[in-house]
Amino acid sequence: MTASKPEATLEAGAGLPTTVRDWLAYRRGLLIVTGLMVLFPFVISLVVDGRGIGSVLANDQGNALFLQGLAIEIFILSLYALSYDLILGVTGLLSFGHAMFFAVGAYTFGIMLKTFEMGWPAALLVVLTAAVLQALLFGVVLPRVKGITFALVTLGIASMFWIVIQSSDLSDYAGAEIGLQGVPAPARFLDSTNERFIFYLITLALVVLVYLLYTRIADSPLGKVANAIRDNEDRALMLGYNTLWFKLVVLVVASMTAALAGTIHTIHQPIVTPNVAGLGYTVTALLVILIGGVGTISGAVVGAAVFRLLQYFLDRWFGGASDLLIGIAYVLLVLYLPYGIVGTWRVKRLQITSGRKRLAALFRS
Repeated sequence: MTASKPEATLEAGAGLPTTVRDWLAYRRGLLIVTGLMVLFPFVISLVVDGRGIGSVLANDQGNALFLQGLAIEIFILSLYALSYDLILGVTGLLSFGHAMFFAVGAYTFGIMLKTFEMGWPAALLVVLTAAVLQALLFGVVLPRVKGITFALVTLGIASMFWIVIQSSDLSDYAGAEIGLQGVPAPARFLDSTNERFIFYLITLALVVLVYLLYTRIADSPLGKVANAIRDNEDRALMLGYNTLWFKLVVLVVASMTAALAGTIHTIHQPIVTPNVAGLGYTVTALLVILIGGVGTISGAVVGAAVFRLLQYFLDRWFGGASDLLIGIAYVLLVLYLPYGIVGTWRVKRLQITSGRKRLAALFRS
């Protein structure tokens, strides 16, 4: 008698379906890192601060509280870099206006909370709607331009946005050159100041979920067509794919992710300045994925951690010279890790595996 499909995925004596156990085995590294990150504040509280577990839950001042804040900044940068890697690394769309995606989320959420006194669910809905609209705005030029021309057009659109948010006409909403200040906490569990550990767990969970979503997209037919567009769009068109729609979907997903990162930024640091909409913030995303590995997905998270930690420690140790040292560190990383940290590791791993197989074949012959 043939077993039904649900029964076929169960092994005798096993508590979990085979597919679930396979998934857990495949994601073992991610689960371990996530578990370590959950324990991280407690370890710092015990080892460095000399306090107990309750200190973290009570939000006491100390290294544990500070490092949770630094980790949240890395999580925000990771989400932002993931969205840029989907556009540039996976699809090959070079955008110089990606900071606009982040800034729209940050400003929209702050204005909805502060000026219109919305609840956070409604404000988040407005942010996601704005993210879709701005992706469609970028998508308008997709059928007409590509390559460096697309980059320049996106730079022009983002530059207009940067000028608009600094205009005196919108100062009552966006704060002009000063920016948006004094955004209230949207809810008790989203209060990064008084409920730091809960907010830390929420942002960590968001990064893990977005990472899983992006790896799923990269392995899906959408991701494969996006890779084909990156490698040779004319050939993808010749094979019958409507590349415009695929690029538009990628833009919408990336825009919503970057806007979500901007929203978290506003909650964590309730001051939004026009700097987050400038070209420099797009370059930051580019540097992060170059450090981690363009098109590797996980490289965006690794690159965000390396970039932010380099920035923090070099600034702490060398003050004003930190920017120069970050530039030198970046040049060294590019010279010695040409595919980024994750990309180079994958290349080396393949070479090591290939060499091990050749060596084993020599011994067998």
